[in-house]
Amino acid sequence: MKVHLQENEAGYRIFLYIFYACAVIMASITAFGIYAMFEEWSTKGTYVMGEVLVKTEFPTSHFAKLTTWLFFSTIVGWYCVTRVGWKKTTSIPSWRLSLLQLMLVGFSTICLYEAIYNFVVLNAQITAGIVAGKVPDIDSLTIAYPDPNRPWNLIFATKMFLAGFIISAHALYLSTRPRKQNHELDA
Repeated sequence: MKVHLQENEAGYRIFLYIFYACAVIMASITAFGIYAMFEEWSTKGTYVMGEVLVKTEFPTSHFAKLTTWLFFSTIVGWYCVTRVGWKKTTSIPSWRLSLLQLMLVGFSTICLYEAIYNFVVLNAQITAGIVAGKVPDIDSLTIAYPDPNRPWNLIFATKMFLAGFIISAHALYLSTRPRKQNHELDA
């Protein structure tokens, strides 16, 4: 597998088109989620962050939920960006790269913690429901954190923080690999 794609190669265009498709998917899902959140806020005076994305199945019922599409398109879109945008990173000064790496360590740590935390809380709520004699609606489980008036859906929170961890950890990995110098770019 060729590591560094050039703009004139067919593989470059494939990754670029897939990135554009992922960007459209992410933007559409985000716009829908914001619209639904404002609708819920105006009718109920409250909302659950991400709940509409967890409960909406697309393109048909019993198919993938919008959170799954968002998670998938985020990860695939990030991979495509790393394949087509590698050349832009070769001219980053070393001091900026060092600061970027420190920031990525922080993001990775926070996202890993949040993903594990939300997953543990989700499992605890499922277990508590089963022990109480009823299987809870997993898609409706929430956590009233950080604001009790605006809880987060646990499925949504777990998937989004997991995507954040995967992306920031991958970016950290890529930032520590040896980089090509500007005179090697055309090779």
